[in-house]
Amino acid sequence: MENNVPVKNQMNGVFVHVKNLRVSAKWYSDLLGLPIDLENVASPVFNVPVTVTTSLTLDDHTFDPDFKHIVSPSPIFNLFAPNIDEAYKYIKEKGIVIVREIERVGETAWFNIKDPDGNVVMICNC
Repeated sequence: MENNVPVKNQMNGVFVHVKNLRVSAKWYSDLLGLPIDLENVASPVFNVPVTVTTSLTLDDHTFDPDFKHIVSPSPIFNLFAPNIDEAYKYIKEKGIVIVREIERVGETAWFNIKDPDGNVVMICNC
């Protein structure tokens, strides 16, 4: 059933506020196993290639001198990992900071990590 409101129930993108665009672009690309040419990373934003309809945009606020980076202690989004134990091992091997160990509720499992700016990202199997 489609409604006629101008704002749809669809998320098109997630913005991650960062301090150093190139460091963050490299970190997220490495985490996701994506190739990256840092020469193509230019302020103020970098769109990390992701599948399906939601985008992941890193924003360093180059054009906003009054911007203050404030980190949320809660996850700002999650990344899908169908095998949570394999994902956990992968993250540990990369030396990425884990801020919440694996939790399991029924079939759902997740854990939280920190990116280079201290943003908390959840890795979840659903």
